[in-house]
Amino acid sequence: MAYLEDLFTVKDKTALVTGGATGIGRMVATALVQGGAHVYIASRKGADCEAVAEELNGLGAPGRAEGFAGDVGSEEGVKALAAELAQRTDRLNILVNNAGISWGEPLETFPHAAWQKVMNVNVAGLFTLTRDLLPLLDKAASDADPARVINLGSVMGTVPLADGAYSYSASKAAVHHLTRILANEFAARRITVNAFAPGPFQSKMTAFATGTDEKADIVGRGVPLGRIGSPDDIAGATLYLCSKAGAYISGAILPLDGGMSAHDSNRLFKDFQ
Repeated sequence: MAYLEDLFTVKDKTALVTGGATGIGRMVATALVQGGAHVYIASRKGADCEAVAEELNGLGAPGRAEGFAGDVGSEEGVKALAAELAQRTDRLNILVNNAGISWGEPLETFPHAAWQKVMNVNVAGLFTLTRDLLPLLDKAASDADPARVINLGSVMGTVPLADGAYSYSASKAAVHHLTRILANEFAARRITVNAFAPGPFQSKMTAFATGTDEKADIVGRGVPLGRIGSPDDIAGATLYLCSKAGAYISGAILPLDGGMSAHDSNRLFKDFQ
């Protein structure tokens, strides 16, 4: 058992989770605190981050959490976030770029402004924050235990799903490609870069469809494995990629979608077989 604990531990690692007060970001932060990491949670609403950090610190877990305001929606916001983190720690083992927004509207009325707003947060903010935190990531990186970057993509960036969220889907495809680009560029620095590509999970963004157990069950019926994702699904993937177990993984887009990205639902001749 000691071998497995050592393989999957994140004890004493330092992590930043953007958008970590709700949804998948909170699931990631919870897993890292439970695993023994010191986790910084940042989002636009600093009070929410502080409240979540207090809740996590009350779990009796081996890790600790701190919350503060941080906005990746502008270059100034990114610089302020990076500066705040540098005041709190001199190294960063794990960066989870979870902050993101969406915009849903019918094709006929989908606004031009929705493209700039969504791409600015989901892609430009992710890139700029990662770049600005390289000095802290470099200090934590080593041959045996690289620093880790996890970007939040989506099944909607893998398969041609839009459901009116055209800029969101395109932004997540961009996140996947950028993940591979940065994995290639950061390898020499001993920093791994991977992405989660989640299917449906309960979150603020998907509350319209998963906000109640009844709604979540309906959505889950459309997933090959018959349910939406759970916090344990996120926790397992997080601890895998952030621990010694995932030290040799880089450039991967990890599907956490219950088989949605592999589901053969669009075969051309399926009705004739």
